[in-house]
Amino acid sequence: MINEILARIHYTFGSLNWSLTWINVIEIFIIVSTLYIFYRNFIQNTQSEKLVKGLLFLVFAWIFSEVLILINLKILGFFLKSLVALIALSLIVIFQPELRRFLGYLGQPGFIRKTLFSSDFNDTNTQSVDVVKETIEAVKYLTKTKTGALIVFQKNFGSKIYSDVGTKLDAIVSAELILTIFHPNTPLHDGAMIISGNKINSAGVLLPLTEDPKLSWKYGTRHRAAIGMSEVSDAACLVVSEETGDVSICMDGLLKKYDDLKTLKTDLESILGIKQNEENQTKHKNLFDILRGKV
Repeated sequence: MINEILARIHYTFGSLNWSLTWINVIEIFIIVSTLYIFYRNFIQNTQSEKLVKGLLFLVFAWIFSEVLILINLKILGFFLKSLVALIALSLIVIFQPELRRFLGYLGQPGFIRKTLFSSDFNDTNTQSVDVVKETIEAVKYLTKTKTGALIVFQKNFGSKIYSDVGTKLDAIVSAELILTIFHPNTPLHDGAMIISGNKINSAGVLLPLTEDPKLSWKYGTRHRAAIGMSEVSDAACLVVSEETGDVSICMDGLLKKYDDLKTLKTDLESILGIKQNEENQTKHKNLFDILRGKV
């Protein structure tokens, strides 16, 4: 049986034309570059990264099923192949909302330009400093008046697809604008605000709620939306509780409550990539480490 498998592999690869030309090299380079750009913009540091690993597992399972069939373990082979096909089809149903949003993102104007040439989330430290300053000023008032708020600091694709659902603003971040949007009498106060760089992209955005069954009942819709958003993207979500005025930041599905604005400012600066001294860079390398150590 092993000789039969080896013979089949030898026949398959031997029938291929392995002669490479410069055109083939360019084609391979284009394919690799496209996959890398797609991974960097849409998959890296998001919940989708786990999905990709699952898909790779399905591919290896399908290859293994073919091997089982070749060695005459046909019942096991066809069973495994059918199971892989069933799971692959079910993924289309399970992730139908995400696929719909993804296709909508692909069809929006300027998709290629924004994907290939969009500026980085941390364009300059000056911009990030302004965002932190304006955000902290707004949070001071929001906590004092117990005004609910949900602010998403956008990074990659995972949060970009949700920003299209809300009301487009494309406005420079300012404390006055943040307070106006989250004022209880405005139409946009119930949704989330998405910030990218030094601009408010959109407001009134509806985010996915977490489905974690272990989450405490004390968390309301805003906190569940913040956790849900952080589970499907690498965004950082700032939440102000309407009931207590407490401030929290959620990242990677972990929620951290802040008792003072100074610590909040320091962590926001870490998230936005502002230059700090070496001690603070080690201590606040990323919010995920902070949350894991202190929650």
